[in-house]
Parts: sequence; structure tokens; C-alpha cells
Amino acid sequence: MALTSVVALPAVSQAAPADVQVYPVPSIYQASADYTLTTNGLNVPVTRYTGYDIAQFAIGTGQADLALTKINNTDIGSYSISPVKLGLTGIVSGSTLRFTVHQDEYLIVKLDGRPKLVIAIDPAETDRPASSGNGVFNVRSAPYAAQPGSDYSTTAFQTALNDAAAWGSAHGTQGTVYVPPGVYTLGNLYLRSDLSLYLEPGAVLRYTGEREHYDVHWHKDSQQRDVTWFLSTRYSSKNISIQGRGVIDGNGQAALAPDNLGVNLLTPIYTTNFRVDGITFRESSSWAIMPTRSTDMRFTNIKMFNRFDMGENDGIDVMESSNVRVTHAIGIGLDDPFSTKTWNSDVDLFRRVPGAPRPLSDVVFDDLVSWTYCYGVKVGQGVIQAQDGVVFKNVVVHDAAVGIGIHHKYGSAATSNVRFENIDIENLSYSNDNNRTWLALWTGNTLGVGPIRDVTLSNIRIRNAGTTPARINGQPGAPVGNVALRNVVMPGSSASATTLAQVNLTNLSDYDTLTIQP
Repeated sequence: MALTSVVALPAVSQAAPADVQVYPVPSIYQASADYTLTTNGLNVPVTRYTGYDIAQFAIGTGQADLALTKINNTDIGSYSISPVKLGLTGIVSGSTLRFTVHQDEYLIVKLDGRPKLVIAIDPAETDRPASSGNGVFNVRSAPYAAQPGSDYSTTAFQTALNDAAAWGSAHGTQGTVYVPPGVYTLGNLYLRSDLSLYLEPGAVLRYTGEREHYDVHWHKDSQQRDVTWFLSTRYSSKNISIQGRGVIDGNGQAALAPDNLGVNLLTPIYTTNFRVDGITFRESSSWAIMPTRSTDMRFTNIKMFNRFDMGENDGIDVMESSNVRVTHAIGIGLDDPFSTKTWNSDVDLFRRVPGAPRPLSDVVFDDLVSWTYCYGVKVGQGVIQAQDGVVFKNVVVHDAAVGIGIHHKYGSAATSNVRFENIDIENLSYSNDNNRTWLALWTGNTLGVGPIRDVTLSNIRIRNAGTTPARINGQPGAPVGNVALRNVVMPGSSASATTLAQVNLTNLSDYDTLTIQP
């Protein structure tokens, strides 16, 4: 995330105010009981969520002046704004905090004892399609006539998706399915080649969990629960995009109540040239986004808002894929927001999927904000097929149990050529597998043992080091090898560490070639 020039209000010199796009919020989302927010004088809805509140909008070029107010009007005693590295400061006046940003950012603000507020500021949309016209298939228009509400619109949506894909293939481009604002109750949707799905701000695709409306795609052994793919690609598809500022909503615990049917919100599988831009994914009851056995994939400006009281609700797990980029994203939830995995065909989520397992390579995560009870950023746990060339860079770990990790728990393949660059670890408030530390590189012995090698950590700023030692633990015959630490700055220090003791890296076994440099 690029550094933002921030000034307290009133500023010595004012930039031109940015255009602000306020997203409409459907009535299914409850208003915050703690905050109101304005940006450049416009009211921005703030919604209550389990564990934190949320506000979302977009800005164009220029300055955005934010005024955040406590609803009961008591004076603000203290505040914090994350990412800390941005240096955002403001002015407190009674119950209102005012501060300024100059570009889109994903922020987490804390006022006194109130729930944290996630302020997700998107870049302005520059490629919004027309709502009608040649090659545009509006789900509200004839012959589809999909209606928001509790009645299912699955057939109307799927017919529009099929018609748009057929038009796109016939014309050598993409047909566009346009979704206006509203909450649409839907069963499974399947995406074919040469298709663009556009969700206008205020559009919500909502999952219910009522089993008669969904296919069972796999069974989660650890939870004894069937799981469905809410949106997925048809096998061997290509040239598909999902864009806009709408929401794909898994409906959380409420959707588990009818039939205990978990949901993956988006599963692009056996596809190529796949794009997602600007979408919000919220309240998944299983891993939210699962790019699987695919190549040439881009996920940009995505927001993943999951709960802290539901397990195995990862954000985006890139699995057995190559040439994948996840750029400018925020991931929040109990389990890992950003990770990579590889498996065997007999592992639960692949038992019903045809085709052979694949290695994973060339996956880059860039410009992230992560908040979780588990790992801020992680490779693993599954490394049954090789993982090579994974990069995490420009990451803020707002809070986690482990800031940076490779957990080679399952499999005997190698994890190699992994880089963690420009990582800022703000808090480590939780514990996972008895780890509460900034670094864990470790190997298990389930389904074989495999090495971890050629790992570089550079420009790591640690503001909270946790309570347990950093660890590097291989297995006999499968060491963690050739690990380089460069420019690691520990809490309370402005200088780079020069010894392992200084970075609290004292839990060591079955490793070789470990170096640290300022």
C-alpha cells in the first residue's frame, strides 16, 4: 500500500476535494449503534456486524475529509487508525474525530471502547458498463425479470448468464450480465466462458442454505458438513470477470440453520483468464474464495468480511493454481484471510472433482490488510503438491496469532522460493496451535514430510512480537533450509536486528543455512 500524505484538519494547504461515491446499503444490514460517518460532507452508511462495524464508499482523485462521530455524543478519549504506517492523525472535537486521506485505503479505526470500524475506501469505478444495450443482459429486464426479495431468482440469473456467455463467444468478447441494486435470493450460479458479471453498488447476491436449492460439491470432514459452491465456473472455461461494487453474501450462521450446508462463495475452478474487481464477500461459512486448478487470475480491490465466531472461514485460499495476483485487498475473519494450498484427489474437497492434482506456482499477494485469529499471511497447511514462487508483499497484519507463516502440515512435496517483503505486524493478540508470534515456519508429519527451502523475509516491521518465540522447525530428512532475514525491526527499536536472539527466533530444530542481516 502506497504511503498516504495526511494532514490534520484544518490543513495548511487544501487539495481539491475528491468525488465521493456512497454505496446504497440494503435494509437487511443493520445500522451501527456506535458510529456515524461523513466524507466530504456526504453521509456514509455505517453498518453493524458481528465483531466490528463496516463503512464502504469510493473516492476519485483528490482529498477526502472524514468525520467519524460516536452516536451517543460522549467525548472521545482515545483513538487509533490502522494501518499505523500511514501516519494518519486527526483532530478530536468532543464526540467527533476528523482526519483526511488522499487516496483509496482500507482502514480500521478504534474509538475508546467501541467496536472497531472498518472503513473500506475503494478507488472510483472507471469502467462501469451500461445497464442496457448490445451485449448487455440486465437481470431485471425481460425476459429475465428477476426481482429482489425472498423468492429465488436462480433461473432468471442463470438464463441471463448463459445468454451473455453465448453472445460473448459469438462476438469474440464478453457478454455482460448487469445486476441493479437489490437483494437477490439465489441458488447455485455457474459461469461460462466469455462472460462478465457486473454488480452495481447496492446489489447483493444472497445465499440461504436451503438444501433443495443447492448442489453438494464436497464434504468438509473436519466439520462433518456438506459444502456447496455458491458461484463457480464451468470446467475448461476462460475469459470470465466479476466486477462492480456489489456484495456476495454467505449469510453466515443463519444459512447453516436450515440444513447445515456450508458455502464457498466463489470457486473459479479449471478456468483461465479470470478477473474479480471491487466485489465485497461477506459472512462465508467455509472458505470464501477458492481459486482452484486454474491459471491467469486477478483479484483486485476485494473485501472479505467474515466473522470471528465461525471457524474455517478463510478469506482467499489459492489452490493448485499458477499466475495468480491478489492486489489491494482486505481480509477479516477467524481463519486465515490469505493463504495457498495444494492437495491430493482423495482429500475431502477434491473427492468429487475430476482431474489430477496440480502444483502451485507464481502466486503474488500485494497490498493487503489482514485481521484474523490465525495467520496474517500463510503458505499451507496443505503441501501435498509442490508450492513454488509465492510472494507476500506490502502487507499490514492488523492483528493475528501468527504474523507470517509457512505451515507445512500435510504432504511430502516441497515449499520453495517464498518471499515475504515489506510486512508490517501491528498486533498479535491471539493464539493458534500455542503460537502467538511474529514468525512460524514449521513442518508436520501428516501424509508424509516435506522440506521448506529458500525463504526470504525482508523489510519486516514488528510492532508487537507476541508472547511465544518465533520458530523454525523442520522434520528429520525434511529441514527448513536457506532462510534469510533482512532488515527486521523489532518493537521499540528503530534499527534492524543483527542476531536471532534480537528477533526472538529461539525455537529452532531441523534447519540449515539461516542468516540474518540488517
